[in-house]
Amino acid sequence: MYNILLDKLPQYIPSKIKIRTDFREWIKFELLMQDNTIEEEKKIELALNLLYFGNINNIETALKDIIWFYSCGKKENEIKETKQNKKEMKQIYSYEFDDMHIYTAFKTQYNIDLNSIKYLHWWKFKAMFEDLKEDNKIVEIMGYRSCDLSKIKDKEERKRIQKMKKMYALPDMRTQEQKEADFGSAFW
Repeated sequence: MYNILLDKLPQYIPSKIKIRTDFREWIKFELLMQDNTIEEEKKIELALNLLYFGNINNIETALKDIIWFYSCGKKENEIKETKQNKKEMKQIYSYEFDDMHIYTAFKTQYNIDLNSIKYLHWWKFKAMFEDLKEDNKIVEIMGYRSCDLSKIKDKEERKRIQKMKKMYALPDMRTQEQKEADFGSAFW
């Protein structure tokens, strides 16, 4: 496992293949994975073309390596725990819809212009994103989106937070079929 304080950040994946490491490519990857209009097989093809420099011999290994790099080198059991947590959590940020707030937060807190910086390793970007201070608008917005209203006792405060959740809600990007399936699964 890598230590961002001690180890040189990887330019290669575990299978010793060079991979694109700039944060922009990995934001594109995340957006690609969230795009419900693209079929899974096409997503895999596009992801491989986006992140690798050449042809891939073993697609299964390449996909495992993508997940490893995307998750900043976390061990597989840590990734599974994260997946379970994400099933229970709603999405609280979007690189597509929150781009201005994320840009401003990096500029304000780190004096990094994400639009003009030539290169920033994905792992560095993720570390900085996860450590944004509460006084950044994006952190405030993510706080509203992640807030569990059932834990707020004060009626007026719950009403205020509910209003903020609605104001900052991300659009529902599910396909009609996914919405119907989710509706149906609510009864089982």
